[in-house]
Amino acid sequence: MKLILWLLALFAAAVAVTLAAKYTTGHVLLVMPPYEQKLSLDHFIIGLIAVFFAFYMLVRLLLGIFGFSQRHRHKKTDVMLVTGLKAYFEGDYARAQKNAATALKLADVPIMTAISAVIAARSANELGETKARDQYLVTAINKAPSEKSLCLIAKTDFLLNDGLHKEALETLQSLYAKGGLQPSSALQLELKAQQQAKNWDAVLELTDVLAKRQSTNKILVKKLRHDAQMENIRSKASDLQSLDQYWQHMSPLEKMDSKLAVAATRAYIALGNCATAHRIIEQNVPITWDNELIELYAECLDYHVNRQIECAEVWLRSHPNNAQLLLTLGKLCTYCELWGKAQNYLEASLSVEPGQKAHFALAQLNEKLGKRELAMDHYIKGLN
Repeated sequence: MKLILWLLALFAAAVAVTLAAKYTTGHVLLVMPPYEQKLSLDHFIIGLIAVFFAFYMLVRLLLGIFGFSQRHRHKKTDVMLVTGLKAYFEGDYARAQKNAATALKLADVPIMTAISAVIAARSANELGETKARDQYLVTAINKAPSEKSLCLIAKTDFLLNDGLHKEALETLQSLYAKGGLQPSSALQLELKAQQQAKNWDAVLELTDVLAKRQSTNKILVKKLRHDAQMENIRSKASDLQSLDQYWQHMSPLEKMDSKLAVAATRAYIALGNCATAHRIIEQNVPITWDNELIELYAECLDYHVNRQIECAEVWLRSHPNNAQLLLTLGKLCTYCELWGKAQNYLEASLSVEPGQKAHFALAQLNEKLGKRELAMDHYIKGLN
């Protein structure tokens, strides 16, 4: 259609020129002292059109040559970048660095500059060439400041791999300075930096944000949050007030997590707060039936042991063949010097699941009863 319109326009112009030449009798005098040239008006118009057409074709030719050079440059940039990416994912880091570095030199589009620099930098990093790695990123930031976020994320990753979490956090702050919604990749790097800094409260805040993002691995975020809670409980195990405050602020669902409950129970036992430790166990065991919690129930014993025995015997009605529960009851009864019940529970535990701890508990019981031969027998069985 475009060609047809051009042909119609040229045909109309030719007709117009022909008619003008036929009915025009004027002349044009061209003077350039000491020369002068007299031309008929129709010849002048035809010559003017010819000059314009020649000038137009010359301009098109020059633009074509320049455009060819640009297209060739862009094509080479694309080829170098793609082959660099291919080599990077194949593990050929030397070739990846070389091709990406070439693409970085040729690129005149900001996004291409940034991508080329990051591939070259990551390849150099794999080869241990840290100086070249950092220079690629600096070049890209200077050449394409509008796309510096990609380079800053790569720089942060390198710093974290080197264990420089403080410098990594400073780099992220320069990225956050531009404002707006921060990419999930940057938040994940900040989370890693806060983990290295053992700043568990910050890790928990970041997991809350990442859990709402569609682009994140929800299972991984949940695990990272769980790990941070475990570390937070351990870090507060030397301060009863801090531990109380942290545990009370956890959600009921989180308190029902057996691993978190075990960590909190151990922390309270270490601080000598048996009442809170027992309360955590008593709230969790009927739901989780976690053997580690049941075992801890026989730790940190005080004047409430009789009540503990009653509680454990209620649990036993639901799980009569729970070896760990039987062992715990045996230990509790031993503490209260209920020798007959203690022996029955410990022997029942051994009959369900023979184990070293039950043998040692029976050995200690028999020692207290003066039955040294039986005690020695259980010690030997416990060691075998």
